[in-house]
Amino acid sequence: MNAANPRAVIGGNNPPDPIDVALEPYGPILEEVANWLDGATVENDGQLKATDDLLKELKAARKAVDAARDECTKPLHEIWKAEVARWKPTQDDLDRQVKCLVAAQAPYKAKLAAKKEAARREAERAAAEKAEEARRAHQAANAASIEEQRRADELLAQAELAQRDAARAAKDTVKGMRTVQVYAINSHRDALHWIAKNDRDAITAFVEEYVRRNFKQRPIDGVTVETKKEAF
Repeated sequence: MNAANPRAVIGGNNPPDPIDVALEPYGPILEEVANWLDGATVENDGQLKATDDLLKELKAARKAVDAARDECTKPLHEIWKAEVARWKPTQDDLDRQVKCLVAAQAPYKAKLAAKKEAARREAERAAAEKAEEARRAHQAANAASIEEQRRADELLAQAELAQRDAARAAKDTVKGMRTVQVYAINSHRDALHWIAKNDRDAITAFVEEYVRRNFKQRPIDGVTVETKKEAF
């Protein structure tokens, strides 16, 4: 190559940016559009026709950019999908093994949890009993009797020990178990009335979303459907 015969490639030795390539045919259009975007609005048929033509070209430019983007990203996306797919069977099988092992543990864990819960209730019962016994002893003890005061204090110490035992029992839970709350709808009608009374916003949101999805398919009481033209 010499000065009389330069390389006729946009960007010299570097490939052109695909975005620039996609937009290159629309350069004059974009410049003209910029002239229109000064805050003024269309005022006559001639301006409307001109802006309609520009809109058509702008939408074509957007499609060209989308196509160029897809052309550039599709190979990368395919590589990404293939790599994700390669990992997924292993991930799924590990998840499956976790579920199976959890299921294998579940019956024994349930028995163990029930046993610990029974122990917790018993410890709380014993602590409450000791606390009441100590309270009564202190109330009944003769303030002038050292033996009665010693006995009352001993019962109080036993009550405190029992309370610590109850606290430890409450913390002694089965790992891998959790407390969950479940529900069953006994009456959809009653539930609906309760929601309407106590959470009107939820009813409003449901109605608006239902109407949005269904107003074209069927008439809905309380809803007016209007057909109108709008720019796009």
